[in-house]
Amino acid sequence: MNHGHGGYDGKAGHGADAASAQERTFTALPPARGRGFADSWWGRAWLKALEDTALDGSQLKKGRGVAREGLVGAVSVRPGRITAVVRDRNGSAYRSDVLFQELDEADWERFLDVAAARAGHVAALLDREMPPHLVEDAAAAGVELLPGIGDLEPECSCEAWDHCPHTAALCYQVARLLDQDPFVLLLMRGRGERRLLDELQLRIVASASQRGASGRGAPTDGSGGVGAASAEAADGGVRADEAFAARDILPPLPAPPPLPDEPGPVPSLGTETEPEPGIDTAVLELLAADGAARAHRMLADALSPDHAHRPPPVALTPRQDAVRLLAGARLEPWIAKRLAAGSGRSPAALDAAVRAWRYGGAAGLAVLDDEEWTPAPETLTRAQARLTAAWEGDERPRLRAVGNRWTAAEDGVQLRYGRDGRWWPYLDEDGHWVPAGPGDEDPAAALGGAEPSAPPSAAACGPGVQLDVTAP
Repeated sequence: MNHGHGGYDGKAGHGADAASAQERTFTALPPARGRGFADSWWGRAWLKALEDTALDGSQLKKGRGVAREGLVGAVSVRPGRITAVVRDRNGSAYRSDVLFQELDEADWERFLDVAAARAGHVAALLDREMPPHLVEDAAAAGVELLPGIGDLEPECSCEAWDHCPHTAALCYQVARLLDQDPFVLLLMRGRGERRLLDELQLRIVASASQRGASGRGAPTDGSGGVGAASAEAADGGVRADEAFAARDILPPLPAPPPLPDEPGPVPSLGTETEPEPGIDTAVLELLAADGAARAHRMLADALSPDHAHRPPPVALTPRQDAVRLLAGARLEPWIAKRLAAGSGRSPAALDAAVRAWRYGGAAGLAVLDDEEWTPAPETLTRAQARLTAAWEGDERPRLRAVGNRWTAAEDGVQLRYGRDGRWWPYLDEDGHWVPAGPGDEDPAAALGGAEPSAPPSAAACGPGVQLDVTAP
């Protein structure tokens, strides 16, 4: 019996060994009561081809019953054919075969080129997985791995001319084998696991040699060979249109992972071995701790109910990220000094940037760093109406509008309209405008939340202050 990894011993096969590697025999599987016949998407694709091909659905139903009761004997798999003895419930036995078109040499050459082009393809096969993008890439190269309508041709000693319960039961049982090992499908197409992996290895080594000759180099697997992960192209996932096309045969997504209570511990990099020149272990530990904390926040965000309705976060520049680190962590003075030096800001500008981040994160910092610009006229009209409604008569602050910045210089307050659609309050400190509160879609609410000043009111603004948003 060869099962799971049957037929592949890791050594080159010649003669009888090579022939045996081209045939695998699986012992009869136990009854499948109360379970489906395929969990993997490629197993489901196999059954879909059977169900689309058979003309009589009642024969398939009988075949499912035969397979569920464990009446399919040992299954022999070889290129182009699967065979088993299938019994009826009355004890009658029939030899049943299903023929499957083999790939020719040109097809295999194209498939091997496609499989070796991505590290993820080979790694998935070694994990007994059939990634959808491997099947799609092969199809794009003109190689159909999975069967389609009419590809599963039945032959049975019961002399039925279409799929009978015996060949149907054989196909349902083979779907269970495919779940365990997609190399069963590739053997039916004409290549045993041993030969296929040897040929893939030769291509990967040749590709690595070419990269080495061009000066790029290639990592090895520690034994002199080149591992699957050294293929030049990284596994880029599945394109949306490919996933949509496979929606009928893909299994449901697994449940999301639970959120840990806190980020994982940061490894200590302090060892007796001196680090390489230019490597600061204390800084690396800080960045590792920061990375763990950010990953924990990102996972919490991804698991939140409204995650799908929020836009993705904006990628930060190194200059912005230095502000984030300074604003969000208690740092050793020497680390804070290095971050400040690398931020490209003066001490006063850095202090304002840290305040902006603490009030509004990347959006608040963007308002501080953004050049003056002019919002749409209707935006300004709505803002003026809200400000007018917020105060009465002489209590209104007098604001002078220049682009997206509305300033009451005599009161030392300013509102800035951000590209995120919110108004942000600023205060005059020693001749510099600094962030003074969180943003708000209502300019009056933003102005009222300015710190450390009290919210604008009659007491705060004093008598005789008029709201007058004027053009420059």
